[in-house]
Amino acid sequence: MASVKLEDCSQTLELNVNIKDEEEEEKIRTSVNHGNHVETFSTSREQQQEDHRTKRSHHCPHCEENFPILSKLKVHLKIHTGENLYSCTDCGKRFTTSRALTLHQRVHTGVKPYSCSYCGKCFTTSSELTVHQRTHTGEKPYICSDCGKSFSHLCNFKAHQRIHAGEKPYSCSDCGKSFSQQNHLKSHQRIHTGEKPYFCSDCRKSFSHLCNFKAHQRIHAGEKPYSCSDCGKSFSQQNHLKSHQRIHTGEKPYFCSDCRKSFSHLCNFKAHQRIHAGEKPYSCSDCGKSFSQQNHLKSHQRIHTGEKPYYCSDCGKSFSRLDTLKSHERIHTGKKRYYCSDCRKSFSHQGSLKKHKRIHTGEKPYSCCDCGKCFTASFDLKVHERTHTGEKPYICSGCGKSFSQQNNLKTHQRIHKGEMPHQFSQTS
Repeated sequence: MASVKLEDCSQTLELNVNIKDEEEEEKIRTSVNHGNHVETFSTSREQQQEDHRTKRSHHCPHCEENFPILSKLKVHLKIHTGENLYSCTDCGKRFTTSRALTLHQRVHTGVKPYSCSYCGKCFTTSSELTVHQRTHTGEKPYICSDCGKSFSHLCNFKAHQRIHAGEKPYSCSDCGKSFSQQNHLKSHQRIHTGEKPYFCSDCRKSFSHLCNFKAHQRIHAGEKPYSCSDCGKSFSQQNHLKSHQRIHTGEKPYFCSDCRKSFSHLCNFKAHQRIHAGEKPYSCSDCGKSFSQQNHLKSHQRIHTGEKPYYCSDCGKSFSRLDTLKSHERIHTGKKRYYCSDCRKSFSHQGSLKKHKRIHTGEKPYSCCDCGKCFTASFDLKVHERTHTGEKPYICSGCGKSFSQQNNLKTHQRIHKGEMPHQFSQTS
């Protein structure tokens, strides 16, 4: 046996190895030529050497990592010493091994010597080809011992294992939030930086996440690759399909712990939670009014802009809200799908049914804070409150006279048109 010393930052690492080099060290059997054939046998001494080599390992004094072969330890030590012997003539980047340099140089030369026998796609390394071929073979060699889920990529498997271990090694330096995967951290950090690196060449809209960008591109391409097996409806995004399928299954996986109400969509659940919390994060820049949901703010802003993007195909009337259009369309179709269980009267709007049911129950949930009078509908309360405030929001464009109720304004306007109503209220 001989001693080999490796100098590293004034520290001497002494390793006991055989005088024979690595290739000879790997040989554990003796070959003897007997004419036309080779006979192989092992002596008891050689068997002892084999057992010794199996048990022996070379360990790094810096990170406690073990290596079965000395040469691998020597390469590994260069990470700690910073020794990079092989440099790239194109960019100057340095590497610890000649193989690493050779692989790197293919970046500059564009050489991709490994091609897929299935689709012809080429790769710079054999390992990249091996991983790619799994897309064709469906091979998933990495299996989770906790849940049995399998993976085609080692990195995805390791990331998955952190879920069971509860490990979140990647933390945000801005807010401290932790993540199990580095790419999740990178995506999260764009919230703080405002970075949106993915640009749509069709409409110039930018995105912070690649998945959202790809989903957006399908809108321009008209692609809807995800179809519902129940009704055949197609979607451009898989999560939209999953949300849609809950219509058929009736699944509502999101439960409110305050009122036990359940929701099929996460966005609706989060919006509902703001009601209990009293949060109204979306405020109107014109009047300052706040809302718990962004779509409510958008609908409200149309009051200021006068925008009415929803058109009735039957009469051409336009509306600022989609639900108002749908309610209006029932006038043309004559659909009254909401029935009163007490008297079987039918209604085209759910809100109208709820208001009607209060006739049977006697419920008057809306009370005036000035006089205590109660009403079955919120609209009736608002009209009543004007008797206290003196508010007259309905103004005649002909003479400027104002009214507290819209029906009184309409009755008054008949005077200007030359119509003589049977009864005209002077109440204003």
